[in-house]
Amino acid sequence: MPLARQSMPHDAAQTLAGIDFPADRSKIVEYARSKNASDDIIKALDGMPDDQYTSMADVFKGLGQSDS
Repeated sequence: MPLARQSMPHDAAQTLAGIDFPADRSKIVEYARSKNASDDIIKALDGMPDDQYTSMADVFKGLGQSDS
């Protein structure tokens, strides 16, 4: 599913619009759930390294390292 993989950063950015950084992975996943994110987005965000993220750019990097 290459197309779905390419749209992940865009979908994550839309889902996480308004989140306050810095945020750790659990806060990001919790925020996405509160915004009724799709299971695919939740799975991808939950697969990121358990780090502190200071911006959406950091989240994009984390998604690139995601196991999903």
